[in-house]
Amino acid sequence: MKNLRVARRYAGALMDIAESGKNIDRTAGDLETIASTLRGSRQLRLLTLSPVVSPAKKAGVFRAIFTGRIGEGTMKFIDLVVAKQREKHLPEIIEQFALLRDEKMGIVSIDVTSAVEFTPSQEKDLNNELERYTKKKVRVRLTVDRAIKAGLVVRIGDTVLDASMRRQLELLKARFLEGGPSTN
Repeated sequence: MKNLRVARRYAGALMDIAESGKNIDRTAGDLETIASTLRGSRQLRLLTLSPVVSPAKKAGVFRAIFTGRIGEGTMKFIDLVVAKQREKHLPEIIEQFALLRDEKMGIVSIDVTSAVEFTPSQEKDLNNELERYTKKKVRVRLTVDRAIKAGLVVRIGDTVLDASMRRQLELLKARFLEGGPSTN
């Protein structure tokens, strides 16, 4: 269950610590290590969700897994999260930290769905156009969905720019059903 308020609070505290120590990138790398380990280990995910396992035992497991793989500052943060029994929120905390980091670095993440694969030069042109549109650095995640027929669907935060053929056909159908003007 997601609790974004808790996740934002913990991520903000970790960002303050990372900023003061000038190791935001190291902390982000540590958190990605933790996130990938959580994604790859069903047992570790179940451990974080278990109300039966004591916080001390959970902290010991986290220390055994991550000592030497992440920085001591990040390890202390994990100890705190476990002591406060918030370890089930680790994925959301990590996600919120990444969003804060991107915000501080002026990076915006954009999801682009296309009907076809992009060539490297098309990707570069798209990146340049999106940077011009957002006036920020962009991190583009491209996916292919043949169901959109042609065109693009671009998601920038809450904004969706839908220039897909599927959307245009839906609009045309709606206009016909409403008895809109026909072109003769």
